[in-house]
Amino acid sequence: MNDAQYPVASLMLEDGTIFHGKAVGLQGIATGEICFNTGMTGYQEIFTDPSYFGQLLVTTNAHIGNYGTRKKEAESDSVKISGLICKNFSERYSRKKAKRSLQEYFEKEGIVGIADIDTRALVRHIRSKGAMNAIISSENTDADWMRSRLENVPSMDGLELASKVSTPESYTFGDEESALHVAVLDFGVKFSILRNIASRGCYLKVFPATTQWEEIEAWKPDGYFLSNGPGDPGAMDYAVDTVKQILAANKPLFGICLGHQLLARAVGIPTYKMHHGHRGINHPVKNLISQRSEITTQNHGFGVSPEAIRDRNDEVEVTHINLNDGTIEGMRIIGKPAFSVQYHPEACPGPHDSSYLFDDFVRLMQQ
Repeated sequence: MNDAQYPVASLMLEDGTIFHGKAVGLQGIATGEICFNTGMTGYQEIFTDPSYFGQLLVTTNAHIGNYGTRKKEAESDSVKISGLICKNFSERYSRKKAKRSLQEYFEKEGIVGIADIDTRALVRHIRSKGAMNAIISSENTDADWMRSRLENVPSMDGLELASKVSTPESYTFGDEESALHVAVLDFGVKFSILRNIASRGCYLKVFPATTQWEEIEAWKPDGYFLSNGPGDPGAMDYAVDTVKQILAANKPLFGICLGHQLLARAVGIPTYKMHHGHRGINHPVKNLISQRSEITTQNHGFGVSPEAIRDRNDEVEVTHINLNDGTIEGMRIIGKPAFSVQYHPEACPGPHDSSYLFDDFVRLMQQ
């Protein structure tokens, strides 16, 4: 980066820790909960994942922006992160298929960022102290001023965000002549999830997060899908009520990430805020049914209570666990055609070890 081109910027964490670097993207301020992603590629898919809404993202890969951006690699209609924190920010890109640089992309999307940060030291700090709110500023780097702005940022714990990223109106996706119809509850769904379901012979109708059960059921879907999304599932009673009605109707149901947490809450299993969450494309998960391991894409800051789920083993079966920390990564409801996983089998970005879950969902509807 040319230092003369990029003004000074500062990053302040809620605990008072300060890092100084160079402003990238749009100049200004950005606030949110700080988190980190360990993926080495797929930055555009990550930036446009609605599950990151309200968060400042630290990328652990040393170089960001070196292959530019393309419209077809976006996972939603806009960048969803609140701001970017990285080490080396590259305005030049080498990929011929790219349409614009990351700097141009951020300026267009109105995203504030900071580069030249020791991201290894920052990630070690987050792993030790836990997720917390933070502020990036290239507008005013005075510590007292930044601290005063940071005090007004709400905690992610108890924050309802899914309705803010959900579609405002229902829409359809895929081939209308497909044999199976799937109702998608959009809490922040990714485009690649819709493509994965549609490619397996399904016609989808995507509903806003707060849509009532009666309206969704009137479409007469063969199955229901609960999408990923941002925020605290504990603040989403409206969605939990809808999931309870789907279960009562004995409809095939598949949930991913936030959808997994909502399914758990619908059967009385609480969720909790994790110390610093799981975000990356290299998380090992064990399938307890097949006894095979999978390398998975993950992005979540909340989890399903392992203690509570063990007390309900006559109603809920744990199907997947995280091999790093033993957290719950998948489950199915005994006696119901309903299952979910905490990770992202659509793998954009990430490995495709878990794509079979979409096939399982289709088979469940066909049965």
